[in-house]
Amino acid sequence: MTLTKLATSVAALALLAGAAFADGHAMANPQVGGADMFADKNIIENAVNSPIHTTLVAAVQAAGLVETLSGAGPFTVFAPTDEAFAKLPAGTVESLILPENKDMLTQILTCHVVAANATAEAITAMVDADGGMHKVTTVGGCEFTVKAADGKVTIEDGQGNVANVTVADVMQSNGVIHVIDTVLLPAS
Repeated sequence: MTLTKLATSVAALALLAGAAFADGHAMANPQVGGADMFADKNIIENAVNSPIHTTLVAAVQAAGLVETLSGAGPFTVFAPTDEAFAKLPAGTVESLILPENKDMLTQILTCHVVAANATAEAITAMVDADGGMHKVTTVGGCEFTVKAADGKVTIEDGQGNVANVTVADVMQSNGVIHVIDTVLLPAS
C-alpha cells in the first residue's frame, strides 16, 4: 500500500469513526441530575435513578401510581425536581403524602402526565400551529398552556405558575420525560 493510499484510508476511517461517534453521541439520552437515563427503561425505572427526583418518586409511591407509570403508555411526564417541590409552602409535601390526602396528591401528580409521546419538537410544532400557545389537557383533568420561544418550552398551570422545561426529551420505553423546575397545580 502506498503512503498516499494509507493516508487516504486512515482519513476515511477517521471520518467514519467521527461520524459514528457524532451519531451515537447526538442520539444519547440526556443525563438527569448526573444520572444516566436509558431509553429502554420505563418512566419509573429511570425516575428512581434520578438523584433530583426523590420527592417525585416518593409522591408517586404514596399515590399508588408506580404500576400505572410503569405501564405501556405512551406517557409524557413533566417531572418536577426536588427543588421544584421545595418551592411549595412549608409542609405541603408532607401533608400531601398522608394517606388521607391521596386523592389530592393523585390529581396533582396526574396533572403532570399527558397520554401521548410528545417530544419537545412535537410540542413546539403544536405551539407554533396554535399561534404561540397550545392548551394541553392532562390525565388528571388539568388544562395547562404550553408556550415555546427561543428554544425554551414553558407550561403555565391553572393557578398562573410557570414551569420551565430544564431538560427535554428524556426518552423512555413508555414515553418521554421533560424535567421541570416548578410543580404544576390544578386551578383552585
